[in-house]
Amino acid sequence: MRIVEPMGSEAIGWFSSFVLVLTISNQVYKQWKSGTSKGVSKWLFVGQITASTGFTIYSVMVGNWVFVVTNALMLLSALVGIVIVVKHRRTERRAEQRDTVPVGTSPVRA
Repeated sequence: MRIVEPMGSEAIGWFSSFVLVLTISNQVYKQWKSGTSKGVSKWLFVGQITASTGFTIYSVMVGNWVFVVTNALMLLSALVGIVIVVKHRRTERRAEQRDTVPVGTSPVRA
């Protein structure tokens, strides 16, 4: 006995995929827009990239297109997320280097 018809289950799957991808994409966008990745671990994205790659391959193998699309989009969001983290960390390091004054010298005044 089926509780949900096949088309109904597909609709639930696509809707859920949309909500998940929208939620994660919104978070990555906020991270980019804020200009900082403080408190965000690059390992979060490394794990997401690894898991999403595996789940995408698995989803192709079992022929589930809802999960193929969802996991491929999650993989893309993880790649964008890690690029943003690396960029923010690089910018923060450069700012710290500019703000550091060597011992024994005084900052130049304009």
